[in-house]
Amino acid sequence: MGWIDIIVFVAFVASVIGLGMWKSRGEETHGDDGAADYFLAGRGLTWWLIGFSLIAANISAEQFVGMSGSAADYLGLAIASYEWMAAITLVVVAFIFLPYFLKAGIFTIPQFLEVRYNHWARLIMTIFMMIILIGVSLSGVIYAGAVTMTDLFNQNGFGVNLTTSCWILGLFAAGYVAVGGLKAAVWADLIQGGALIIGGALIAWFAFHQLGLTDASSLVDGSGAAASIPEGAGVLEKFQALNADKMHMVLPKTDLNIPWTALIVGLWIPNFYYWGLNQYITQRILGSASLREGQKGLVFAAALKLIVPFIIVVPGIIAFNLYSNEMAETAASDPAIKMANEEVLSRYEAVKSDPASMDVFVFDNGWLKTNPEKAAELSGYNAAVAARADEAGVTVAENKLVGYKYDSALGLLIGNLIPKGKGVLGFIIAALLGAIVSSLAAVLNASSTIFTMDIYSSYINKKATQFQLVTIGRICVGVFVAIGCVVSPLLADPRFGGIFKYIQEFQGYVSPGILAVFVFGLINRRAKGIAGVVGLLANPVLYYIIHRVFPGVAFLDRMAYCFFSVLIIMTIIGLFAKHDQPVEFEHNTNMDLTSSKGAKFWGIGVVVATLILYWIFR
Repeated sequence: MGWIDIIVFVAFVASVIGLGMWKSRGEETHGDDGAADYFLAGRGLTWWLIGFSLIAANISAEQFVGMSGSAADYLGLAIASYEWMAAITLVVVAFIFLPYFLKAGIFTIPQFLEVRYNHWARLIMTIFMMIILIGVSLSGVIYAGAVTMTDLFNQNGFGVNLTTSCWILGLFAAGYVAVGGLKAAVWADLIQGGALIIGGALIAWFAFHQLGLTDASSLVDGSGAAASIPEGAGVLEKFQALNADKMHMVLPKTDLNIPWTALIVGLWIPNFYYWGLNQYITQRILGSASLREGQKGLVFAAALKLIVPFIIVVPGIIAFNLYSNEMAETAASDPAIKMANEEVLSRYEAVKSDPASMDVFVFDNGWLKTNPEKAAELSGYNAAVAARADEAGVTVAENKLVGYKYDSALGLLIGNLIPKGKGVLGFIIAALLGAIVSSLAAVLNASSTIFTMDIYSSYINKKATQFQLVTIGRICVGVFVAIGCVVSPLLADPRFGGIFKYIQEFQGYVSPGILAVFVFGLINRRAKGIAGVVGLLANPVLYYIIHRVFPGVAFLDRMAYCFFSVLIIMTIIGLFAKHDQPVEFEHNTNMDLTSSKGAKFWGIGVVVATLILYWIFR
């Protein structure tokens, strides 16, 4: 980094912290609204703050590293379904979920379960969300951010290891969210949300520029094979020739990540859970100044989601075209990848003589190039297993050997393409850091809010003052970030399947059940609280059983099976355990709950635009 890059980087960080602290100055922690001021920004957020904050809290290293890495792998543009389907989801949340939440005047999503079911349902959801927020979301975002920041630090002469990067990021985020709460976070997000979109667009531009300059002999197609490009092809024609197989949204139903069946049901479940029921996202809309502001903010965020794949997914695809050799070298020197590959090969040696085995052993082109003889042996074995599986009508268990480190895609693009000494590198690194810190701040604020309001205030100290609630919230931020920084380096193990998949798959233990309980609770107002309790507890059991008994079922399809199973279970319970009268959701706020006609118009436009994109890239 040149001195101009360093100045830009420092100025960016200082402006983010300064704006957040300045806007949260004078925050009242002792008065009647102290908790609302700290945890929900005084319920005064406007639509443009909400929109940028939602994007900044969502788009982090999980997306920049995980989605670009998944795009570099075989998934390609198909991974963009998480973004484009989110656009439709946000519109639905704005007009179906949000009015109920704001009318109830709740601080946390688990509170709504107590309104509809009972305090046991609230407690169970609280425990589930604490586990997911700290063990999955927080640790996942810290790890993904630390991977990128470690690479960038080392490329620029700063010897920083993964664990140190985890602590730097964690403590940075914890610092300003502990002091300023949600208000500090959303104002910081205003800068960081805009910067990450600009930074992503710059990376995409440099990636396309380099693709146009690079000779075809130095490029590979989406599978890692030598490129076949028409002579004199322009950059877009070159991109299409290299990645025609990756520019589709629909994958076979046998795919274990995003089969086309998941687009019908499975992928909607994590989307509706994440955008409508996940505290670290919904906390922004719970702080809306009015229903109109919340709806406009959600639709604004939905529109921004449509451009995200073009600045994150597409550059990841190009990274593989340009730097597949570097990805292979990184994988070959990665101890965790080596260990995981050795375990897969040990598994092969253990089952290859077992005629009842349904294990297959797949590998990418990077592993094939360095192990051609073993690959041929595995291919013959896989064919025999597939024949047995077809005859028996069962699915196979897939074990993967990795020859590329796909999650290095973003770091390779930045390290090789971004000019140094002109301020651009400093801005992009600052934007990435800001994106990471925004998501960390959101998770920390959400988890501290849930613990304070749903556990401490409800069970430990029911007479807590506003000052005590805010103090506990700040203590929680420190404790939770320490846990996340300890756990996050463990996610380097490739057996997790990449950080993006890790976060999505493990949320399946709770998200289908929580969504089913909410949907059922809004539709069926007469079923007693026991239905919600059983529904929440049944989901992780069902998800685990399906995972163990049917390992060939994609995790998104697993979510769909669990969602509908929980709904059936709750419906049966509701037939026998029901109230005499439907549960009424009390009006518990002075907020203006008038719906926004303008937001509805633009929301319909976002839905139509999303469907057009799916048709174009079908």
